[in-house]
Amino acid sequence: MPSATARAKRVRRARRTPRDDPARNELVSRSLESAQQCLLNQDYGTAFVHYLLVLNLAPVLKDFARESFRFTLFKWAEELDSLGRIQDLFDCYEQALELFPTDEVILNSMGEHLFRMGFRDEAAGHFHKALKLKPDFTEAKENFYRVANWLVERWHFLMLNDSRRNQKYQQAIRKAVESGCSTVLDIGTGTGILGMCAKKAGADKVYACELSKTMYELACEVVSANGMNGTIKILHMKSLEMEIPKDIPERVSLVVTETVDAGLFGEGIIESLLHAWNHLLLPHENPEEPSSSPALTGRVIPAGATVFGMAVECQEIRRHHRVCVSTAGGLSLSIVQDFHSPVSCKRDADDSMEPYTTERLSRLPGGYAPLTEPFCALNINFNSVQDLEGLCSQEPIRFNLPVTQAGVLDALAMWFQLHLDEEISLSTGPQEDTCWEQAIYPVQNHYVCVNPGDELIVEISCEDAYLRVHGVAVVRDGSVVISLDDSDDSPSSPTAEAELCSALACLQTNHGRSLEACVLECSEIALLNNVRYHESFRRALDKLVTGLRPECVPQGDDEPLYVLDVSEGFSILALVAARHSSVKAFSSVEKEQHQAVLSRLAQANGVQPEALEFWLGRSDDSDAAGLQRPSTEKLWSAIVLDCVETCGLIRQKLMDKAALARCLLETGGRIFPQRIVMYGLLVESDTLLLESAVQGREPTLGFNIAPFINQFTVPVHVFLDLSTLPCKHLSDPIELFVLDLMNCSVNYSHREVKLQATCSGRVTAVPFWYRVHLDEEISVSTFTEDSHWKQAAVVLHQPLEVSTGDTVRLDIHLHSSSLSITACKEPASYSTHSSLTINNRFS
Repeated sequence: MPSATARAKRVRRARRTPRDDPARNELVSRSLESAQQCLLNQDYGTAFVHYLLVLNLAPVLKDFARESFRFTLFKWAEELDSLGRIQDLFDCYEQALELFPTDEVILNSMGEHLFRMGFRDEAAGHFHKALKLKPDFTEAKENFYRVANWLVERWHFLMLNDSRRNQKYQQAIRKAVESGCSTVLDIGTGTGILGMCAKKAGADKVYACELSKTMYELACEVVSANGMNGTIKILHMKSLEMEIPKDIPERVSLVVTETVDAGLFGEGIIESLLHAWNHLLLPHENPEEPSSSPALTGRVIPAGATVFGMAVECQEIRRHHRVCVSTAGGLSLSIVQDFHSPVSCKRDADDSMEPYTTERLSRLPGGYAPLTEPFCALNINFNSVQDLEGLCSQEPIRFNLPVTQAGVLDALAMWFQLHLDEEISLSTGPQEDTCWEQAIYPVQNHYVCVNPGDELIVEISCEDAYLRVHGVAVVRDGSVVISLDDSDDSPSSPTAEAELCSALACLQTNHGRSLEACVLECSEIALLNNVRYHESFRRALDKLVTGLRPECVPQGDDEPLYVLDVSEGFSILALVAARHSSVKAFSSVEKEQHQAVLSRLAQANGVQPEALEFWLGRSDDSDAAGLQRPSTEKLWSAIVLDCVETCGLIRQKLMDKAALARCLLETGGRIFPQRIVMYGLLVESDTLLLESAVQGREPTLGFNIAPFINQFTVPVHVFLDLSTLPCKHLSDPIELFVLDLMNCSVNYSHREVKLQATCSGRVTAVPFWYRVHLDEEISVSTFTEDSHWKQAAVVLHQPLEVSTGDTVRLDIHLHSSSLSITACKEPASYSTHSSLTINNRFS
């Protein structure tokens, strides 16, 4: 029986049903009606304000109005973006997320805007939230992969998988710590591996700094997961900003760093080490007092470096940096004297020019041939402040290099040996199995054949803390036969060969850059050199024009055929079409310099000025890439779409553009290309695995790093040279998918492909490429030796074991904007399977 004195239970009163507020309901109704009317009138800003009012006053309408609200937000954001009202744009998204905090579509869209504005860390956070809410949200997944390439560059995986490199750094650090270096600073810590090596070796205090927010957060997670949280202090800042005692309490006895690139100095190691010696490191050991304790003196790992170089012949480098053809698509290119890539060591080069590019010489299609013996170009002691300070101020060093093999001089290749201490070193040479590439200094403006007995004059300096190559000249029989440096400066350093220098200076002064010079991207130069590509387009355009305007029919005052080329970057296809007297061609080339070159080419090739126009200046719809009618009453006879990116992926929104282009064609008109066929095959490639994800703990010295950095693994490997990829083919090539740009009714969203393993192995990836069909008879492949396109490959998360004769089924799905592939063995009794995702956008 309940106690009479027990307190009565407190019963929660039922919530009172809110009274209807007629005035509020009337306001909500009118605002909703106004929002819908504004949408019809395309007044998106006013519609957005009305929707905000409606959904704040009547949250119960959120599900009803969600789709219309999203549409309004996205359209209004586009307008704000075009007007440059960036703060207003983000304010609108924040208001939207207050109403719909778990809307994955809005989160993804805001991430896209953040990424375009350069806020990559913040963009990644929004994409990640969207994926947590909806793991199969393909657009958010693709966007996260895209931003992952920026946040964690792909070389991190190769470097961490380079067990030889990691072991040598560990040995050098252990030796230094055991000799008495008890306080350590890791500059540019990345994942924290070098700092953890120091702590594991017994260092008393370890500090680390990292500028990238993503890598800083990653390093904190890695250090904590390896039981060193609190024993390594990680700072999110540049080492150049560090101060004592504000950031670290004392000067350290050891700095470890690997802030080097293929050209050694490109990541700023000179500046950071000078700052470290002046502000963060203990003084270096005095040679006159060699008995100083290591704990009281400072040192750097690496201790120094030696730079090597050699001249090479390489057709792959040549075709990406020098136009090697005199005609393309029936056009003469001779009027333009100097197309060159944005790679130059000229003293007057602007900020858009890079002093060198990088290549892995051992994997270049066609290989390379040394024209000289390797030479020692430079020695630098990182433990000498005098060496570091003098490096950037010293005069260029001149070398006379005997030519040892006949060939075409295409480039100077440079690499280095990194001396971690007196005994341990690493080489980045072209014959080494290393995570580094080589620095390439292409010869662009001359086609030079050299022979044994010739000499090359090379000047090397470190201006602006970059390794630079100047004043290349060819000497034959004691006389300068050609200067390859077109700057207006004569060689800076006097030599005993006064007459030779005078001749060289004269040559350099008199060969200023041609007025016809034009800077193109390396891929654009390779495109110009793709004879097969331009010839195929010429034939296809000729067939179309002949079909629409037969030569036997008098043209009279007939309207011209309108052809639009919306290719990305520099393209001469509009000019190829404009050769026909019955064609008026429009080019989407944007840069004024490129437009001027096309105009000069048109004049030189007898194309009338009125036959070529530049389209984007007339277009008011950048989203559609200029796809609209040539005039109110006219339609296009042909539209050229740029369908495949140089990296090997289908271009974003291709099917959207194709759908719009079809609506703008006259009867008998055509989209070029009309169809794209994707091909692929099964391969076993440890190289692709190493370049895509960290392979467990073994390469990282037992440290637990892989699960953290592999969050940023991207399943698609781009810019791939399949012809030189170290791999084993496990099947014959097979057609994977077809995209028809002219007839959308034959396209499909799912396809199942079966292929037979031709040998046993582990399927680790599916490389793919395309055949681009311009019409039913003419096509070009993206997998040929002269192609300007690279290939791509999807890397499996887990390898798939196959035996000779096994049947492998590929399930290919086209959904939303991504193409996905699932691979498994037949028959069904095999349970092993693996998933692949090709992140091309088809929307």
